[in-house]
Amino acid sequence: MQSKDHWEKIYTGKAADELSWFQAHAELSLRLIQNAGTPPTAAIIDVGGGASTLVDDLLASGHENVTVLDLSGAALAVAQARLGSRAAAVKWLEANVLEAELPAHAYDVWHDRAVFHFLLTLDERHAYVRTVLRAVKPGGLVIVASFAEDGPTQCSGLPVMRYGANELHAEFGEPFLLLGHEEESHHTPRNKEQKFVYCFCRKQGS
Repeated sequence: MQSKDHWEKIYTGKAADELSWFQAHAELSLRLIQNAGTPPTAAIIDVGGGASTLVDDLLASGHENVTVLDLSGAALAVAQARLGSRAAAVKWLEANVLEAELPAHAYDVWHDRAVFHFLLTLDERHAYVRTVLRAVKPGGLVIVASFAEDGPTQCSGLPVMRYGANELHAEFGEPFLLLGHEEESHHTPRNKEQKFVYCFCRKQGS
């Protein structure tokens, strides 16, 4: 997992809408959450959400229980400033997801479009999956997006993992029932194409 200092420099060095992962609207993520029949009261956590606009879209869609977790306080501050008074409706967590003490069985939806592909070691990925298992309610929805097999090999100057849909699901294993997967062709603010793969699963058991 990369250092906190690295990400603080990224978010203080450029405007959020100049960063390669910027989306004016997180359309695919929002659609996957809504298509699962997620009620407005569902507890949703956006891991690595930082300055992402998904929180804006969730609030605009009537969701009332949203948490945004990010390693970078500067990234969270961007989203808070953008939301203004609406930021008070969100729980903000400045933490490393591999170390955060998230409450057990607290979340109906776990969403991550930003973190998992930066986990280069098996130990990091196992720790991440253990956190998901602990924090997500039985029957909860888990949406994880990563760079696809033909996606970039680096992001923000850092190496990343790339996955096919089956490989990505295999990182999570049997406790997660694969509901489906989708591909996304993301265009950066500089109009470069980046390929993502999304896997969405249902956490089984306890």
